[in-house]
Amino acid sequence: MADNPRGDEARTILRVLGGEAVWPPPVWVMRQAGRYLPEYLATRAEAGSFTKLCYTPALATEVTLQPIRRYGFDGAILFSDILVVPDALGAEFRLDAGEGPRLRPVTNRAELDALAPGLPLERLAPVLDAVRRIRAALPAETTLLGFCGAPWTVAAYMVAGRGTPEQRPALDAAERDPGFMRALIDLLVRSSVDYLCAQIEAGADAVQIFESHGGALPDQLVEPLSLGPIAAIVAGVRTRHPGARIIVFPRGRADRLADYAATGASCIGIDQHTDLARAVAALPPGVASQGNLDPEVLLAGGEALDRAVDAVLDAARGRPHVFNLGHGIIKETPVENVARMIARVRAA
Repeated sequence: MADNPRGDEARTILRVLGGEAVWPPPVWVMRQAGRYLPEYLATRAEAGSFTKLCYTPALATEVTLQPIRRYGFDGAILFSDILVVPDALGAEFRLDAGEGPRLRPVTNRAELDALAPGLPLERLAPVLDAVRRIRAALPAETTLLGFCGAPWTVAAYMVAGRGTPEQRPALDAAERDPGFMRALIDLLVRSSVDYLCAQIEAGADAVQIFESHGGALPDQLVEPLSLGPIAAIVAGVRTRHPGARIIVFPRGRADRLADYAATGASCIGIDQHTDLARAVAALPPGVASQGNLDPEVLLAGGEALDRAVDAVLDAARGRPHVFNLGHGIIKETPVENVARMIARVRAA
């Protein structure tokens, strides 16, 4: 695609990421292609494993398109996982049933040195093939979003070899051997730039950086392990693609939203635990916001959902905003609740 993704004015998410206050706001939801959809469950059963689903272009394309067919979301997000980057580097990602993601742990400099020194993009060729297929199959007005995990979030998984409640293994590693943690973060910065640029070149209109574990960082580590690396990714992507639209989602960092906006992000994702009116007031003019409907309220549905949707709309009115959840959709969410949410947003 062209370096400047503003070319298609029909893609309302791109207009918002460019600083335009589009009303009603465009809508997509995190994990919209997933386990709450019966059609996803059928495709997942066909694949046999989560990693096969991620690495089989036809299946990843099908899953990405399913919520677009059902709901007509304004954005489609590539079906993949943030852990394909460490997998490509040699950390051997798998998803065990009932146990969550697993990686071969990387806990010291020797184990880090055993990884690839840079991202072998050929190992991610199936993912990039899926991007090309999805863009070709999407309606012209639908924005295609690529993504990666922020270096700190990915590093936390790599050091522990799995998800942990408070990211204690990675925090301990950062304290015990800051040089090792810096080297791991630097590798992930370089790899993320290459990966996001490859997604853009394959057809992604915009990309999102997920800092899912940002809330675990103590104040003194936010800059070196989160803000600085994200800013380096944004700068690296924009060096190759000056018009790139980049969303940064710093979950759990309501206290530092302006700092995350200063990374060069086009848009800041707001989680459901943050007051949206206060959050948008903290953002500089022209930086869009995204979020922050509570997934639990979407799960519950009914009039409570209507009120919550209206509250987000009221807080976002008059500014560039992408309607979304404050985190991923819950797998038990009734499909009719999602349809109700979208209808209410579009009737605003």
